[in-house]
Amino acid sequence: MKNITVLGAGAWGTAFGQVAADAGNNVTMWAIEPEIVEGIRDHHRNEVRLPSVDCLPDNMTATGDRQDAVKNADIIVVAIAAQFARVALEEFKDLIPQNAIVVSLMKGIEKTTGKRMDEAVREALELPAERFAAISGPNLSKQVADRQPAAAVVACENIDNARIVAQACSNKYFQLYISTDVIGVELCGSLKNVIALAVGMARGAGYAENTAAMIQTRGLAELTALGAAAGADPKTFAGLAGVGDLIATCGSPLSRNYTFGANLGKGLSVEEATAASNGVAEGVPTTQAVVDMGKKLGVATPLAVAMSHVLHDGITCDMMLSELFDGNISEE
Repeated sequence: MKNITVLGAGAWGTAFGQVAADAGNNVTMWAIEPEIVEGIRDHHRNEVRLPSVDCLPDNMTATGDRQDAVKNADIIVVAIAAQFARVALEEFKDLIPQNAIVVSLMKGIEKTTGKRMDEAVREALELPAERFAAISGPNLSKQVADRQPAAAVVACENIDNARIVAQACSNKYFQLYISTDVIGVELCGSLKNVIALAVGMARGAGYAENTAAMIQTRGLAELTALGAAAGADPKTFAGLAGVGDLIATCGSPLSRNYTFGANLGKGLSVEEATAASNGVAEGVPTTQAVVDMGKKLGVATPLAVAMSHVLHDGITCDMMLSELFDGNISEE
């Protein structure tokens, strides 16, 4: 049994807190919203972010006090919106216990720096690589919260620490596999959101399985090439963090990125899709980061470039798809 703290009580953070509690750990949720803290602590519910769960486990509680949240933590799980993570985590820098393992659930590329979440978290907390782990996989929060069978990958440069997290947070319906490929797991989790935007857009515009499959497959090839150039193991992209997450994210209306793209495909502007989604999907800021990363690493990113034209220039789905058919004959 471990003391596990989850920073951020959104839908995925709360669902993962339940996973950790169901695995027999003492779980403390930290949130800045007083109503969420009170709901979890006093009523075992997160009515605001995860209303589908009627009763969270008794071994879950919540606090809005930063020091109280992390003081006894063995594992600290970060589930904060990726673009705000660095600023939020700097408040915790001097509070993290010396031997605690910090685990990121976040999927994104920092827009202002182009850095992965492992880089942003470690810099904000001044954390050594062996105490950082990343979790990613096909994990739609509502389905995990419903205790439907699911799995993910936890990656850490120190495989023993990855094993500690996997043993602590696996239970009868949620299984964690271990890896040392932090870069690969991080890039799988963030870059697939761009593909989900494109698939959602095609679906929203009325295109069917052939088009969606083409986008997903070519997008995965793009993602894998980019990952390999960044130092990731290409095999990671064929596993749960890669193909697995891609299938889930590109095939479900529960995915914010898919839904955001679908709204674009139906003719909504970026601003209208943002309003309809109650916020910007993570794939939106990630798209330009992927384009920039491709330029830096010398890797072609035609899908990301086409989606950047959608987001910044307002081109239609038909125009986006036509950019993928450039007329050049090449090997797959």
